[in-house]
Amino acid sequence: MKQVIEKFVQYLRYERNVSPGTLDEYGRDIRQFEAFLTPPGEKTLPLEEVDHRVVREYVASMYDRKLERSSVARRLASLRTFFKFCVREKYTKQNPARLVATPKLPKRVPRVLTAEELNAFLDNLGNGPSAQQSRRARRPTARAEEEAKVILKRDRAILELLYASGLRVSELVGLDLGSIDRRGQMLRVLGKGRKERVIPYGGKAQAALEAYWPVREEILAHPPSKTKPAPEAVFLNHLGGRLTDRSVHAVVKKYARLANVNWDMHPHSLRHAFATHLLADGADLRAIQELLGHVSLSTTQRYTQASIRHLMEVYDKAHPHA
Repeated sequence: MKQVIEKFVQYLRYERNVSPGTLDEYGRDIRQFEAFLTPPGEKTLPLEEVDHRVVREYVASMYDRKLERSSVARRLASLRTFFKFCVREKYTKQNPARLVATPKLPKRVPRVLTAEELNAFLDNLGNGPSAQQSRRARRPTARAEEEAKVILKRDRAILELLYASGLRVSELVGLDLGSIDRRGQMLRVLGKGRKERVIPYGGKAQAALEAYWPVREEILAHPPSKTKPAPEAVFLNHLGGRLTDRSVHAVVKKYARLANVNWDMHPHSLRHAFATHLLADGADLRAIQELLGHVSLSTTQRYTQASIRHLMEVYDKAHPHA
């Protein structure tokens, strides 16, 4: 089974083009299922002997361990994808995970930052109360302040571009210099399933990128020894390598903390805000679907539920026959 899992991971990496984080989740989920199929001191149950009853037992074992329903649902989804691959490659004749019901999850409408909140946040990056207190407490040297300004230019470009284009974080870190049309202010993005799409971005993101380019050149001009720089990548770490998904998550969390706001903010928050604010200003849902790179319109509708709920509240209050 270990060989089959390895082939499945390679399939996800090279054919499905999933992000590194998603790849790790799939691999972890399937290996945990393999561990379940391997009782102490015994051999692993062969794949062809795994049926829906075995998968149900696995689901029951997760409930016994008090796992959240969302975790159970995710692992079951991973198993469905894995067995779909096994059927395609003729390792098994059927997909037993398809016969097991997914746990019902509560529908949560995420809080989306208003345009005013997000504009204020982006316009004041690094200038919040927490940032001021931190500077007073540490009394940074002139060199440290200069380095902070350099990092701020990169981070501003990251945050402005996430909000301006609605990119997934994996798409952002995957951007190469050839992906950006600076004159036309357009991005060419390789999304899920290696599907390419073209997305415009606005003036503020353009200004942030223009401020970042000299910083990027400076990083590449003096890479530390024993490092492998990524001269084609748009966003670099301080060593000149391509920035990772995890680093972008840390960037977003850092500035939310420095701004001293109690938002549960992450890169996907900016993608939600991108879609919601476009819808609120009259954009067509199909156009938003295209910009986000969604295959299904129902997925786009989930991203814009906050706007739809707000519109319904306004309607109920204002329409005489509501």
